[in-house]
Amino acid sequence: MRHIWLGVLGALAVSACTGSAEQRPPEPLEATLRTVEQGELIGFQHSPGAWAWRGVPFAAAPEGDLRWRAPRPAPAFNGRFEALDHPEPCPQFTSALQASSGVTPGQLVGSEDCLRLDVYAPEGASADNADRPVMVWIHGGANVWGFAGQYDGAQLAKDQDVVVVAIQYRLGPLGFFAHDAIRNDAADPRDAAANFALLDQIAALEWVRENAARFGGDAGNVTIFGESAGGHNVAGLLASPLASGLFHRAIIQSGSFDSVSWEAAAGAEPGQSNTSDEIALRIAGDGYNAAALRSADLETVFNAYRGEDGAPFLNLPRMIEDGVTIPRDGLANAFASPDTFNAVPVITGTNRDEMKLFNLFSADLVKRYFGVILISRDAAFYDAISDYQSRVWRILAVDQSASLMQSGGHGDVWAYRFDWDEQGRALFVMDLSHLLGAAHAIEIPFVFNHFDFFGRLDGAMFNNNNASGREALAAAMGAYWAEFARTGEPGTGGPTNLPYWERWDEGGVLMRFDSPDDNGQERIAGTDSFERLEADLAADTRFDDAQRCMIFEAMAAWRPRGSLDAMGQRLGCG
Repeated sequence: MRHIWLGVLGALAVSACTGSAEQRPPEPLEATLRTVEQGELIGFQHSPGAWAWRGVPFAAAPEGDLRWRAPRPAPAFNGRFEALDHPEPCPQFTSALQASSGVTPGQLVGSEDCLRLDVYAPEGASADNADRPVMVWIHGGANVWGFAGQYDGAQLAKDQDVVVVAIQYRLGPLGFFAHDAIRNDAADPRDAAANFALLDQIAALEWVRENAARFGGDAGNVTIFGESAGGHNVAGLLASPLASGLFHRAIIQSGSFDSVSWEAAAGAEPGQSNTSDEIALRIAGDGYNAAALRSADLETVFNAYRGEDGAPFLNLPRMIEDGVTIPRDGLANAFASPDTFNAVPVITGTNRDEMKLFNLFSADLVKRYFGVILISRDAAFYDAISDYQSRVWRILAVDQSASLMQSGGHGDVWAYRFDWDEQGRALFVMDLSHLLGAAHAIEIPFVFNHFDFFGRLDGAMFNNNNASGREALAAAMGAYWAEFARTGEPGTGGPTNLPYWERWDEGGVLMRFDSPDDNGQERIAGTDSFERLEADLAADTRFDDAQRCMIFEAMAAWRPRGSLDAMGQRLGCG
């Protein structure tokens, strides 16, 4: 269930970018000419005060014999490379949510020649003034959707005087595949991995280390940040020994610390669907070997993830404990000691109403009229079930992870909660403040200070009525994020004199983000836990037993099988 709905963000953003991909590329600007390892490349004037270079290769195309191998160095440019347009996405299935934009759902799109990145810098940034923090963005989308072109880093770069890099990486089965045939055919120790997506991200960081100065960035001051699956990947890079020294701060926005054993991902242990063993049989039949898997055409690989009705399966093992990119004893366990992860300063946080983005599309909770008007069936119950589910996300992404790091001796940890919910009404009757509120991914436009993000929803969510408040909130979040990137502490957001953001401690200290009309940025304290969640649900007099069990099942659907069985039994829902 979780993996299906984590694609909502990717689908919305893809639809937002469908039209822009058809626009004529901008004109190259001679002042942006740079020489990198592969040769000369030239960018363009993105907007007043900002330059951009788009679609820059950071590794060779991982296709043919390079499929399911660690990325290899990018080849030299054939002449001057014009970095004027976003790269083609990595292979992925289109979503049913793109149908309204004229995109047929369930279609395979993208190219294996996708290991590319976009760079944004303030106008005039160059090797002569290469002292800016570099902020490397890792997109979300359940690790099966998404691409660099969803995110425009120009305003963040200009506002905060930083260099922003948005990277792409292999997705779905090409990014995560634990198979002995692949491991045994390794030509390099890194080829024996299963998280090829993490290897791509590491290769991108290596490219940044070698080339950041050309764009005005300090390669000795790199921050990785990402949301949802991107936040999960940030956690993976924090735990990966292969990423040591490649970054110096990390921001996890609505991330995860889950991982899957190699055995479960391969199919030797129960509990996972679409394991690599069964997928390999679908791709190449009996008697296959690594060469047969690598030589299969792209459609055959992805069609192995379709059901009998042709609909794609979106659930597959991800963040695999391969002993190469991720320790064999699990992702979360790495954070118990600064000696077992890349212990740089960390910010981790969630949105107050994470689950409303997914519950919005539940027919059990929301009625749909004329295909476009959405109204909750029971407003109070919709808020309540979303709140309990969203608390699960916070417990896992903030309370447990921050406390684990802090108790293990790593004190440079900060936490936040994003609360903005001022969307108001759309089409007079659809209350977006209630239906979405501070939902999953809503904070991204505020971090980038770029509100062209959710496609057709943008005009409804980001309107004249909330303009002044959201602009103030965006300025504050950008200042905190950039100050953290610059110094390793969010502090007061640099010279802006915002409230001081304190470190996490055993009592729980978070910075709450909201507009000035709702108290702006303020310190909140306290922790949450599964014990407290269970006690609150058991004592909640708003629900009958059936509703209480419905809430429990909604929470349990987002956790590994069996992890909340005892809670369910105590609540009478076993």
